[in-house]
Amino acid sequence: MKKTILALLIIISVSTYSANVIFKSNKMTKLHGSWTWQKSTGNQNSSYTSTPKSIGSTKKLVFTPEGKVITYKNNVEIRNSKYLITKGISVFDNLEHDLITFEGMTYVINKLDSKNLIIANNFPNGYISTYKR
Repeated sequence: MKKTILALLIIISVSTYSANVIFKSNKMTKLHGSWTWQKSTGNQNSSYTSTPKSIGSTKKLVFTPEGKVITYKNNVEIRNSKYLITKGISVFDNLEHDLITFEGMTYVINKLDSKNLIIANNFPNGYISTYKR
């Protein structure tokens, strides 16, 4: 009986770990590549919107398979840092969401598909930023 319980616990642990690794791998694979900033909304004035045209500069994020994110402003590299995808609690609804951390900030991943990346600063009065491939 003890061996059966121990074997069952090991199987559950391995399955949970494997599912988490697959989750991270799938998210990271979708994230890899170049993302061009389209707009940011929010801050203390929720009607505030900034775009490349309104601020006079472009921004691009490039996520590599090696876990790095390279940030470009007006096509000039300005930062090169590591990123990490995790599950965590959002300040917006106190529920678990996919989070991404890079450049000292943690963001809630609101949307990630083959064409769209929408992330929100995981703190009150933060920005929601939209990127496209």
